Amino acid sequence: MFTVISHSSEETWELARKLAPLLSEGDLINLSGDLGAGKTVFTKGLAEGLGVGMPVTSPTFTIIREYEGRLPLYHFDVYRLASPDELEELGADEYFYGDGVTVVEWGDKVEEILPDERLTVKLLRLVDDEFRRLEVVPLGDRWKNKVDTWIHSLDI
Repeated sequence: MFTVISHSSEETWELARKLAPLLSEGDLINLSGDLGAGKTVFTKGLAEGLGVGMPVTSPTFTIIREYEGRLPLYHFDVYRLASPDELEELGADEYFYGDGVTVVEWGDKVEEILPDERLTVKLLRLVDDEFRRLEVVPLGDRWKNKVDTWIHSLDI
């Protein structure tokens, strides 16, 4: 596990933007944390880094939004789902193992159907409401290598 402290939403955004160049087809990022912890901010940074040219918003009521960039970005918000089965019925596997990058907000709710190889980022609020602790857990060798490269690109 790798931990980093973000001092602002802009810093959280920038951390994700710096991860984006390392992403490739079939990558999945599982984001967890309380409401307002920065999951969508993190996704917006990834989108910028992937060259998505349109505003990114949380797909809370639509479950998924698709964006075009260097790679397609599939942005899921599974907060409102009652069970992982609902996500499977939506054909999530086609996204998870497809030609783009998948981000799943609230992924801890559907963890049992997520690919074994993935990146988990837990965003936690600290005492100061602007500060966040990001706990980064790479699952699989491919993700361990990407996270090592990402860490070396950060000024921390």
